[in-house]
Amino acid sequence: MTILETQGLKKVYGSGETAVHALRGVDLRVENGEFVAVVGTSGSGKSTLLHMLGGLDRPTEGTVRVDGQDLFALKDEALTIFRRRRIGFVFQSYNLVPMLSVYENIVLPIQLDGARVDEAFVGEVIAALGLDRRLRALPNQLSGGQQQRVAIARALAAKPAIVLADEPTGNLDSRTSQDVLGLMKVTGRRFGQTMVMITHNEEIAQTADRTVRIEDGRIVAG
Repeated sequence: MTILETQGLKKVYGSGETAVHALRGVDLRVENGEFVAVVGTSGSGKSTLLHMLGGLDRPTEGTVRVDGQDLFALKDEALTIFRRRRIGFVFQSYNLVPMLSVYENIVLPIQLDGARVDEAFVGEVIAALGLDRRLRALPNQLSGGQQQRVAIARALAAKPAIVLADEPTGNLDSRTSQDVLGLMKVTGRRFGQTMVMITHNEEIAQTADRTVRIEDGRIVAG
C-alpha cells in the first residue's frame, strides 16, 4: 500500500534569470513500512524534497499525498494539525527544548495537540531507544547520540504514519551513527512506521530498504 506519493513536484525560488529550480518534476512513491534513503550532493534538491513531503513548504507545482490526503489542498491551520498528527520529524540539529527534560521533550508534540499521552506506547519507544535512565536529564546533560535518540523518540511517540529524517546522523561519529540508524530501522518496523531519510552519505544510505538518488532536482535512480 502506498502511503506517500508525489506527482510532478516542482519548486522554483525567485523568478526570471535568477530563478532557482530546486525540484524539476519529482514523482516518488513510498510503500507503507518502507525505510527509504534519499541521497544526493549538496544543492541536489533533497532537503527541499523533504520539506515538501512534510508539508513544511508549498510546491510551485505538483501534489504530495500522505495516507491519501493531498497536503496542499489543506488550509494552513488544517495542514499544521495534519502534520503534527501524521508526520514525525528528526532533524540534524535535534531541536530539543533546552529547559525541558528528556521525557517532557518526547511528549511535547502530543501535549501541544491536546491529546492524551499513551504512556504504555511511549514507554515502549523509550525502552527501545535505551533512554529509560535519562528521562529526567536536560538536553545539555546528554551526548550527541543520546540527544538524537530523544529526537527519534519524540518523532515516534505521537504514532505518525511517516517519519522524515533530515541528515539524522550528520553531527554524530561513525559508530554512534550506525547505532542510531539501527535503532531507527528497528523501531520503525516494530511500531509500523514508514521512514524517509535524507543523507549525502552513501554508506549510511545502504542501511535503508531502498535508495532514491536525486540530482539537479530530478530523481535519477530508485
